[in-house]
Amino acid sequence: MVRDYPESNSSQSDTSSGQSAAAPKKPANTPPEKASIDVKHVILVLSGKGGVGKSTVAVNLAYALSARGKQTGLLDLDIHGPSIPKMLGLEEHQLMAEGQSMLPVRMTGSLQVISMAFLLQKRSDPVVWRGAIKAQVIRQFLSDVKWGSLDYLIVDLPPGTGDEALTISQIAPNISGAVIVTTPQDVATLDSTKAITFVEMMELPVLGVIENMSGYSCPHCHGEIDLFGTGGGERIAEEHHVPFLGKIPIDIQMREAGDKGHPFIGKKNDSPTWKAIDQVMENLVDSIEKRGKN
Repeated sequence: MVRDYPESNSSQSDTSSGQSAAAPKKPANTPPEKASIDVKHVILVLSGKGGVGKSTVAVNLAYALSARGKQTGLLDLDIHGPSIPKMLGLEEHQLMAEGQSMLPVRMTGSLQVISMAFLLQKRSDPVVWRGAIKAQVIRQFLSDVKWGSLDYLIVDLPPGTGDEALTISQIAPNISGAVIVTTPQDVATLDSTKAITFVEMMELPVLGVIENMSGYSCPHCHGEIDLFGTGGGERIAEEHHVPFLGKIPIDIQMREAGDKGHPFIGKKNDSPTWKAIDQVMENLVDSIEKRGKN
């Protein structure tokens, strides 16, 4: 379904004149053409480091928006390690084509998903691509998918500030901003500050910082244990003068929900973790909607 692309774009020779018939080059500073997609708000979800729960946040944000009746797309751009289908219970699905377009996998009436995982023959198949090919596929996932009219497109990016983050930042239209997900310890926040700086370099708003895995409530003694420290996300938000959206504790039930393919936010309960993640999602949605009104 993803179209084949040549290894290189070498110019052809004009045998009649002996001159090369290279196409005129665009000026070096010309920005890439925006992808064609009907969407009001694109939200990027980034982290400086892997393993901080970025995809969990992306899944629960998309689900929270769709539960509000918003037509929502969830784009998994972790091309080399796609995990969104697993977290939504969609692993067995494959992308279908309609003419020259791909059809997203529909999770609910208002939530649809695109992921590289839907194009793999086996779950264990690696994707071994260089940056140029990834950039072209990212454009296809925007322009060549029948998303319909979306209120929100949530983009789950791989860790860091590489090809995927740069490409989507340049070609996606109507980017409302980026969410930075971190864990509290210094090793994670060090890289998260780089993600914040990257977003600012791209002249995009930082919608806020989420401190994930912030504390653990022991099920036996019910004491609070700061496995990864505490306050790191709030500190970097303050240092960079961006909103702090809240803390989400470690919870076995959240891990189980992801493994079973059920968004944690979708099953309301009275646990401190559910209340924390619900508040974080509310803060984030409010931040997005307030910015959209400005």
